[in-house]
Amino acid sequence: MAQLSDQHIKPTGVEIPYVDHAEELGQCQITNIKDNDDGFTSFLISPYVLGAAALASCGGFSFGYDQGVISVILTMPQFFRQYPETAPGHPSREFNIGFMTGVLELGAFIGCLIMPYLADRFSRKWGLTMATSIFTVGAIIQTASHNFATLVVGRAIGGAGVGALALGAPLYISEISPPKLRGSLLVLEFIAIVVGAITSYWITYGTKDILTDASFRLPFGLQVIPALGVGIGIHFFPYSPRWLALRKRDDEGFASLLKLRGVSSADSQIQEEWVSILVEARLQEAVNTSEHPNAGPLHSEFLQWIDLFKPKYRKRTYIALAIPFFQQFSGINAFVYYAPTFFAALGQDQNMSLILAGIVNVAQFTAGLPTLLLLDKVGRRKIAIVGGIAMAVPHIITAGIVDIYVLCYATSYGPLTWILPAEVFPTSKRAKGVSASTAVLWGSNFVIGVIVPIMLQKIGWGTYIFFAAFCILAAIFSYFLVPETAGATLEDIGRLFGDNFGEEEMELRRQIEMEVRRNLSRTNLDVKCGV
Repeated sequence: MAQLSDQHIKPTGVEIPYVDHAEELGQCQITNIKDNDDGFTSFLISPYVLGAAALASCGGFSFGYDQGVISVILTMPQFFRQYPETAPGHPSREFNIGFMTGVLELGAFIGCLIMPYLADRFSRKWGLTMATSIFTVGAIIQTASHNFATLVVGRAIGGAGVGALALGAPLYISEISPPKLRGSLLVLEFIAIVVGAITSYWITYGTKDILTDASFRLPFGLQVIPALGVGIGIHFFPYSPRWLALRKRDDEGFASLLKLRGVSSADSQIQEEWVSILVEARLQEAVNTSEHPNAGPLHSEFLQWIDLFKPKYRKRTYIALAIPFFQQFSGINAFVYYAPTFFAALGQDQNMSLILAGIVNVAQFTAGLPTLLLLDKVGRRKIAIVGGIAMAVPHIITAGIVDIYVLCYATSYGPLTWILPAEVFPTSKRAKGVSASTAVLWGSNFVIGVIVPIMLQKIGWGTYIFFAAFCILAAIFSYFLVPETAGATLEDIGRLFGDNFGEEEMELRRQIEMEVRRNLSRTNLDVKCGV
């Protein structure tokens, strides 16, 4: 059985009378922290958390920004002149457009695999800063490129930054949020993507009539500004208390939690939340040590990836991988990237096609706002089931009622992809679990980006039926395998997956909580046993 070191957890400046809870330790039960505030009032009492989450979610703005830019420049004669490989009439046009569009997602696939190491080793905050630096380099190369190959390389490098940002932001948000706000705050990632797409779309729509290559280089270059804002601004907010607990920086972790919650150290709820964080961190540390006792750092890193597919974590992993897969194969980015092409095929002129395509992202934003406030009340499971069916119907009935489909998507699989993977994994597996989920997102996105132009050319309306089939599969999968995680703490979600049913692990958890509470009582932090 793994043993714990005697860690001091008292934050600087905390003076609480010594209380001996030795008699209570034998009766300790695993705590279940609940937040008593719901809805909009919860945001008002947690403005610091909201600010940190909003800034971190702006990493998603970069991905959304690229979507908006690409969908417009693919209609620009100026772009075709600069990069003739994408121009109408080129024999490989469909493949070149698909590859140029999708290579960002291919880079993102690589970036999200690198991010777990950065997030675990250097912190969630510094990981986000490194990701924005990579993205900025890629954006500069795209802006300055004068041939197709350089453009593709710039998009691949920028994609690595986007992938890392898309992983780091929900990871950070999930670890700083109170349980009752976590789902709503994670929706900010989805909202930021949509806002990025809307912003860049209309910027590029405004520059499309510039006769020079500035028509597309200006929108490419502007994406550097919000990325740098995230990389710099995140350092005005605290480190993740859960990451600090994993690094055994307990004084800083508790101080960070106090700062995020805006309460004093005497608050009983904040004390219990800190106990819950420490117990989970120490438990996962003990489990990892037990699972890989003799592994070196690199070997242990590899083995922890393999752990995701062990029976204990397998159901979590299936959910975390399936939700982003179904999100992409519901057809959303096919519409976002190629919406002007869809509307042109329906007989609209170029200008009207661009205007109607811009409305698609506005529809996403409109539907996403109420989701921000209602998601934690409605629950993830219901949304996953109903959303899958609702997205399939527009596809099947008329083979492409775009706006109705987008509204259904924006209230279901749009936000769920950023919420469920960040929730279902325990602390020690979260970085790698969310990374695997994000890798599936980007891998699927790359496939969609490449195949959709070819599918539209070869099978036409059958493309919509293809997407409808996956929407129905998403609903079936969610009905049988997705549990309800709304309102539960990250530490307690493990119970939904049966992690704590083994007698040995239950005993280990009880011993760890006893040890944590004993250490807290020794440092004069008045934390009693949970009920």
